[in-house]
Amino acid sequence: MSDATLHATTQNPDDFAVQIADQVESFLVAVTEVARGDEPGSAVPFLLLEVSQLLLAGGRLGAHEDFVPDERYEPDPGPEPDVDELRENFARLLDPVDVYSEVFDPYEPRKAPVPARISDDLADIITDLRHGMAHYRAGRATEALWWWQFSYFSNWGATASAVLRALQSVLIHVRLNQPLEELDGLDTDQADIGDETLEFEAGRVMAQEIGAPLGLRPAK
Repeated sequence: MSDATLHATTQNPDDFAVQIADQVESFLVAVTEVARGDEPGSAVPFLLLEVSQLLLAGGRLGAHEDFVPDERYEPDPGPEPDVDELRENFARLLDPVDVYSEVFDPYEPRKAPVPARISDDLADIITDLRHGMAHYRAGRATEALWWWQFSYFSNWGATASAVLRALQSVLIHVRLNQPLEELDGLDTDQADIGDETLEFEAGRVMAQEIGAPLGLRPAK
């Protein structure tokens, strides 16, 4: 299925697969444009919007009955496109708020939050979505829906939710003028993090470097 066929007028816009594919493609196109870095001052709010809209598609997939693929074994969708460049672009674009703290499972209170990177998470989400889109463009709509639904439950749903919370927190702190305490070396390489260090790697640097470019507060 070519790009032209993907949005062919003969396709039923009320079809569930078409709607989900459109939402997925919209996200992929939008975040790829953000990663180019042409408008760094708008990156955080724009990503917040796109991830929010993607999670709407995820919610619809999660609420839907399980999809059963047409074939017993997944057809080979071809080589996975490389996302390293996107990952690196996001990391540069989101510095110094790329690293954040994530609670992996809120129903396991004994599990300590761990550091994660928005750039890594976005790259992982894109990889999952592209995999399903390869099936959809090849005309395997049911296979695409099965993959998007399965990977929503197993990976990109929770990952996107964590990213959304991180991006939302950045804007909350900036718009409410609530600078965070600067951290001393928090990174994703740390294995054990105490409660006293569970904050974003941002602090006053975030307010200065993110707030002013966003146009949310005057530069000082």
